[in-house]
Amino acid sequence: MREGRILLADDHPLIREGLQMAIRIRHPEYMVDVADTIAAAEDLARRRKPYKLLVLDYRLSDSIGFNGLFRMRHALSDTPIALLSAYTQPSIIATARALGAAGFLFKSQPLEELVRDIDMLLTGKQIFPSNIGVPANIADLNARLQSLSAAQSRVLSALASGHLNKQIAADLNLTEATVKAHLTSIFRKLGVTNRLQAMLAMRPLIDPYAESSL
Repeated sequence: MREGRILLADDHPLIREGLQMAIRIRHPEYMVDVADTIAAAEDLARRRKPYKLLVLDYRLSDSIGFNGLFRMRHALSDTPIALLSAYTQPSIIATARALGAAGFLFKSQPLEELVRDIDMLLTGKQIFPSNIGVPANIADLNARLQSLSAAQSRVLSALASGHLNKQIAADLNLTEATVKAHLTSIFRKLGVTNRLQAMLAMRPLIDPYAESSL
C-alpha cells in the first residue's frame, strides 16, 4: 500500500527523470509526481495533496528567484520544501533557509547522495551545509510574507516579475479593481507605500544569476 506522495519539480528532463526513478526504487511506498513548471506543480498540489515532500528546482521557467518557493509554500501549506540547484552561493542557501526551506540540495551531488538526503528530509530533518547563517533582513521579510493570503502572494509574485495591473488581472483571472485592492493590502503588510517600494523590498528574492539554465 502506498504511504504517500512526493512531488518533484525540475525543468531539466535528465535530472527530473533520473531522480524520480531513484526515489521510486528506494521508496516504492511513495508515488512520485513530477512537474516542469511552478504552474504545473501548483496544479498537482490542488489535485493530489497532501504531499510528504516537495523537491523544487530553484530556477524554473515561470518563476524568478525564490518566487517558486514562495508560491509553493502557499500551495502546499505545511509540506516540507527542499530546493535543488546548481548554485552554491552561500547567500542563496542562507536566504532559502531564512524563507523556511527544509533543505538545499545540489545538482552536482551524486544521485545516491541526493536520495540519501531525501531520506533524511522524509524523516523531518533539515539538510543544509554547515555554517550557513540566516540574514536578519530576510528573516524579517519572510515574517511579512507569511502574513499574505494565497491570492495576495500570487499578485505579489506577478508584481515582482514586473507585470502591470492589467497583465496581472488577465493572468490571474481577476478584475483590475481586485488587483488594486490586493496591492493596497500587500503594501500595508510589507510596510511600503507603492509598487516600486514593494519591488525593492522583494529584491532579496530576485535571482541575480539569470545566466544559468539549471
